[in-house]
Amino acid sequence: MKISHPIAIKTLSLLAAWVLRLWLGTLEFRFALDDPGLNPAHLRRRGLYMFWHEALLMPAYTHSHRGFTILTSTHRDGELITQIVRMLRGRAVRGSSTRGGAAAVLGMMRRARTQHLAITPDGPRGPRRQMQAGAIYLASRGRLPLIPLGISVARAWRVRSWDRTILPRPGSECCYVLGRAIEVPHEADRQELERYRQLAQQALDDAQERAERLAAGQGSEPRLWTLAQVNAPAGEKS
Repeated sequence: MKISHPIAIKTLSLLAAWVLRLWLGTLEFRFALDDPGLNPAHLRRRGLYMFWHEALLMPAYTHSHRGFTILTSTHRDGELITQIVRMLRGRAVRGSSTRGGAAAVLGMMRRARTQHLAITPDGPRGPRRQMQAGAIYLASRGRLPLIPLGISVARAWRVRSWDRTILPRPGSECCYVLGRAIEVPHEADRQELERYRQLAQQALDDAQERAERLAAGQGSEPRLWTLAQVNAPAGEKS
């Protein structure tokens, strides 16, 4: 994106948020929860949810308004993403591991007192589906459970970008797999951070593979929840 004027960005983000609501509102969402207690609608403790950058559109639509702050990049397109998230009633902190990193960590930790956090651990520039250490560091310093989220769509187009961004075809089924939490030790040292980075990579790879199998009609899970069910108040019968 080469749009930089604030008014132009706000206008475009408003239009994009409106289009996203109409477009993604046609999808049929299915959720597999390894631990229903980690459903962000019910989790009393704040959590750090991680998913690959390519799938950013779907959770921005389904969960921005559910008390989330997402980390977005400091690059030019990061401002547009930030505004779109805000139009979807979410919050965003701008930063990355290379630019604005320290300020971003502090901002996310402040938000973690009252909100869940979301991060794309291979963003903002890749390599695709390669876990960076930032999410592990944030989970350690913020005492946050690190929760892997695999996301896949049955029928979709792909953008020719570094992350191969998913553009779901209208009416498609979108599958989420929420894995079990990873508890990173508080104040973990460099060696521990690397060990947990590898564990998180494996957990997110597993959740992603299961989501892709579900979307392809090849997987099975004990129970699949609808979007209305995962967003229902705790204790409500389904």
